[in-house]
Amino acid sequence: MAAGLFITFEGIDGSGKSTQARMLADRLREAGHTVVLTREPGGSKGAEEIRALVLQGDPDRWSAETEILLFTAARRDHLEKTIQPALDAGKIVICDRFADSTRLYQGISRGDLRAVVDKLHALMIGREPDLTFIIDMDPAKGLARALSRQTADERFEGFGEDLQAKMRAGFLDLADEYPERCVVVDGDREVKAVADEVELIVNARAAAPAASA
Repeated sequence: MAAGLFITFEGIDGSGKSTQARMLADRLREAGHTVVLTREPGGSKGAEEIRALVLQGDPDRWSAETEILLFTAARRDHLEKTIQPALDAGKIVICDRFADSTRLYQGISRGDLRAVVDKLHALMIGREPDLTFIIDMDPAKGLARALSRQTADERFEGFGEDLQAKMRAGFLDLADEYPERCVVVDGDREVKAVADEVELIVNARAAAPAASA
C-alpha cells in the first residue's frame, strides 16, 4: 500500500461513518500500516476548541457565513497540526468528515453559499482527500441513530429529518461531482459487511498504481 494516503468518510448523521472509519483504521493497523485516525471539526487542540463553539449551544447563535469561517479555521489548524505532518511522514490518515461536510452543511443547507465554501477551501486548505467514502443511509434511520447517542454534539441532528434528506441527496451529488475520489457505499447493512467492502476498495485503490506500472 502506498504511504501518505488521505482517506475521508462522509455521510449524513447516524450513517455509521464514524464506526467505519474506526474499523478501517483497526484493520489497516493489523495489516502493519501506521494510521492516524482523526475527525472534523476537531483533530487538533485549536480545532477541538472551535468544535465546541460551533456544535454546542443555540443552533442559531452563528450566521451561516460565520460558521463557514469557523469551520475553515478549524480545518486549517487540523491540516497544519495533524493531517499534513502525518502524510509527510508517510502515514495513512483516516478522517471522519472533511471539506465535503462543510460544502453541504454550511454551503447548501443554510443558504446558497457553496461558492464561498469552495473559494475559502482553495485559498486556505488547498487539499482534497485521495479517497472519500460516502456511507449512504436512509435519512429517517440515520436521524434515529444520531439522536439516540444523546451527546453534546447534536448541533446538526437537531435540524430534523428534512435536513437529513437534503444532506443525503447532496452527498450523492458530490459523489457524481468528484467521481475520481468518491465511492458510495450502502451503509444500511450489517456493520461487518460494510467494513469488508470498504477494506476491499481501499486495498484495490492502493494497489492500482502498482498494477498499472
